[in-house]
Amino acid sequence: MVSDLKKSIQSVYQKTGVDVFLFSPEGKFLFSAAGEKPLFEARAFTGVMQDDAAGVTFFKVLYRGAEYVCAVKGAGAVEKNYAVFLSDAIENSAGKTLNLPRSEFIRRILLGECSADDVQTYSIKYSVPDAPCFALAISSDIKSSELTSFLSQYAGEDADTAVVVTGKDCAFIKFMGEDSEYQSSADFANFLARSLLEEVGVKVRIGVGGMVKHFDEIASSYRQANTALRMSGIFNSKGEVHTYREFVLVKMLEDLPEAKLGEYLSILLEGDAKEILKDDDMVNTAEEFLENNLNVSETSRNLYMHRNTLMYRLDKIERVMGLNLRNFSDAVTFRVITILYKLT
Repeated sequence: MVSDLKKSIQSVYQKTGVDVFLFSPEGKFLFSAAGEKPLFEARAFTGVMQDDAAGVTFFKVLYRGAEYVCAVKGAGAVEKNYAVFLSDAIENSAGKTLNLPRSEFIRRILLGECSADDVQTYSIKYSVPDAPCFALAISSDIKSSELTSFLSQYAGEDADTAVVVTGKDCAFIKFMGEDSEYQSSADFANFLARSLLEEVGVKVRIGVGGMVKHFDEIASSYRQANTALRMSGIFNSKGEVHTYREFVLVKMLEDLPEAKLGEYLSILLEGDAKEILKDDDMVNTAEEFLENNLNVSETSRNLYMHRNTLMYRLDKIERVMGLNLRNFSDAVTFRVITILYKLT
């Protein structure tokens, strides 16, 4: 619990720039937002107390039933006002989730805005089972309120939850019991996308997060799901359902500094190679070839393209970029180049 109080004080410090010294109810020093050790001791007092000799203003914070002592440097009128303001700010920061509606509470949990204690409070309040679960990030053209209403029809457990996260993007939390009929999170996502289209005529795109053992890790699963949904849009990925695993390489590259990405791209692109990347037909042909495991016949059939036209385009890519996509190593290099190009 004290660790969450420290986070609240740190958050206030980042917003105000005022360092707060935290003491236990017994007067033991616990924490300073700026990492500084106090040259004074906490004493018993009521209300707000100013120690002119030490140049310190003391005030109290009620945090989840326990009263802690806090202090700021300075003993003037300004510091006294700070004490009143900071006391309210810290207490409000600590208890901000306690009276939230369920939808807003779970939205904040998914976005990583809640402490471990807040997540535990949610779990107790809404009887969340101790079972594996995962999050889906879902986007559609219909109103988010309508989408969550449709999604709620597929909640197999009381704890399964559909919620609006931002704009038209929604999330669905699914718990997997021992007798679940779905083999994986992707299996359920495919069922959900297919059912929404067939039963209510709603087309969705779904990003699938990884399975986590306990609900207190659900924010991690949602981050993965949201990344998969976002990346599938950036790369115009085929299909409605995409897992985080599909984009791990992309995410690894995205996490690098942009200058480094540009450096890698400049090394890989030679001559007029960039002109190929600007040609959507050429890039789409190459991507389809990669998706079909470098199989010429399968690619020409899926693209409704004459085999000779496909070979001409592959030869042109080899001539301009120096990459023979029929070679696995060169195909991998081409995929990395297209990722870098889109990221930069």
